[in-house]
Amino acid sequence: MRSSKGTQITAMRVQPMKYSLTSIILAACLLGNLAHAEVRRIVHPDGRVEYTNIQSNSPAAVSTTYYKYRNANGVLSFSDEKPLNTKYEVMRFDCYACKPGSRINWETTPLFTDRYQQEIERIAAIHSVDPALVRAVIHAESAFNPQARSRVGAQGLMQLMPATAEELGVASPFNPEQNIDGGVRYLAMLLQRYEGDITLATAAYNAGPGAVERYSGIPPFAETKAYVRRIEILHRRYRQAG
Repeated sequence: MRSSKGTQITAMRVQPMKYSLTSIILAACLLGNLAHAEVRRIVHPDGRVEYTNIQSNSPAAVSTTYYKYRNANGVLSFSDEKPLNTKYEVMRFDCYACKPGSRINWETTPLFTDRYQQEIERIAAIHSVDPALVRAVIHAESAFNPQARSRVGAQGLMQLMPATAEELGVASPFNPEQNIDGGVRYLAMLLQRYEGDITLATAAYNAGPGAVERYSGIPPFAETKAYVRRIEILHRRYRQAG
């Protein structure tokens, strides 16, 4: 789950950095494709900023964290080692249901119809959200793994960031019932904001409401477009499964 709130990260003196072969290759690829790729910027509630420019022909195996920063000469740099004593931005390349190059067949991948059935039905009813949509989002976010933790700190079934969980009153993000309740309440707020438009609500769940407003619809990010399309498939399948 994503949030558009954020805090300023204070810049400090830059220390020399070591570059790995992976970071050099990544930097070359990113800089070479920057003019042709949509770069998505996410500011999390705890102040972390991340970018992703995953393209539709990107390898599905890419799944790691890199850091974007400027070196002592002001040159834009990338590294898979966290910079010390300087501001940086996290570039995340892991997303269960939004990798454009994913080889998963979303029309046939097994569903999780029995997991947390009572909790989902009860909480979805309280907040007037289709339980099949809740299942689709949980499937897309964590594949129903209550201990799921993303590389940037999102936690639990519906992948709540710690600050977001706190704002929603979720004391234990890895507690399935609390996580579902927080995630469903946020999803309900998005559905209300977009007058029941599931496509826009799920796009905002992935990319943030700010991006949806900025582009007056689904943001043109390969990751978000893939996420929305797969949520639609999963939602339909969960509804058909009853």
